[in-house]
Amino acid sequence: MSAAIETPGLEHQDLLRGARRIVVKVGSSLVTNEGRGLDEQAIGEWCRQLATLAREGREVIMVSSGAIAEGMKRLGWNSRPHELNELQAAAAVGQMGLAQMYETKLRENGLGSAQVLLTHADLADRERYLNARSTLLTLLGLRVLPVINENDTVVNDEIKFGDNDTLGALVANLVEADVLVILTDQRGLYSADPRKDPQARFVHVGRAGDPALEAMAGGAGSSIGKGGMITKILAARRAARSGASTVIAWGREQDALLRLAAGEPIGTLLVAPTQKSQARKRWMADHLQLRGAVMVDDGAVAKLVREGKSLLPIGMTAVEGEFSRGDVIAVRDPAGGEVARGLANYASAEARLLCRKPSSEIEKLLGYMAEPEMIHRTNLVLTR
Repeated sequence: MSAAIETPGLEHQDLLRGARRIVVKVGSSLVTNEGRGLDEQAIGEWCRQLATLAREGREVIMVSSGAIAEGMKRLGWNSRPHELNELQAAAAVGQMGLAQMYETKLRENGLGSAQVLLTHADLADRERYLNARSTLLTLLGLRVLPVINENDTVVNDEIKFGDNDTLGALVANLVEADVLVILTDQRGLYSADPRKDPQARFVHVGRAGDPALEAMAGGAGSSIGKGGMITKILAARRAARSGASTVIAWGREQDALLRLAAGEPIGTLLVAPTQKSQARKRWMADHLQLRGAVMVDDGAVAKLVREGKSLLPIGMTAVEGEFSRGDVIAVRDPAGGEVARGLANYASAEARLLCRKPSSEIEKLLGYMAEPEMIHRTNLVLTR
């Protein structure tokens, strides 16, 4: 698939209709009505749609910009400041109203909500990555909708996430979403700026990561937000690494989220070239820096290979090497052959204490329990 204009086919409609886990990112200019303050009506509409999707059995996460813009409005500032301390102060002021607005509108639609603030460091650090993933998946299991924003008040050099487009992609990677939906103040991607070029053509479908798309998407963001179309194209490329396709659509399109979930071709669809499960398994299977291994008994091997189960501590017989929570480790059978590999939920020192122990004893042995499994099945890939 090239960057040529393409008409959405049935396979693309099926991709959207079949999405079970969806990350929705909405930008500052939409959330704050171009900086005039939180747009209660628009946020209410998105929350209504999110609640409808949740009732359909879909798992939905919202990544919302707007804290800095709302803080600017509350502080009486007409333009986005450049000083880090002022950006952080605006974020702190605005985050209060932003969280309250989402909580109110989601509750009105019968859905619980949770505020989650993340930084790039949270997703770069192995242990914090797993902690964030575990929290988000737990919230989804409880039918609570996470509302995520960058933790702007603690970043140490700049507001890093490019109007949260990058954050939306990283969250899609984190939870292995099927689709990332970026709601913006534009209909989608054009071959050129339609305000300057009357011959500009709309890109209905493209391939995430296609370099030709980046050339089309030049330009800066608004005075309210920091991102532009280029950050959305780059976010789509990043989301595709875990197999998530991306839709860029106009945020004020009537029932946009519901129509997308029904398979209607709205906006620009950037298809991930690798399916979600294949992308994650390929990453773990090709991981060259194994930090260690756990030896398991024949019963655990059968559970992993034949039944597709998680690895529980009771099936472990020994631990090799020194590794931390979040490292990729090997799983070896009694003869020493590699059966699988995956992300460790416990460090090597802890794993040694857990060998041959039931999950019910983890908290007593360690003083806490991160997960009942040593490696969860979603973080494990068979290698033989």
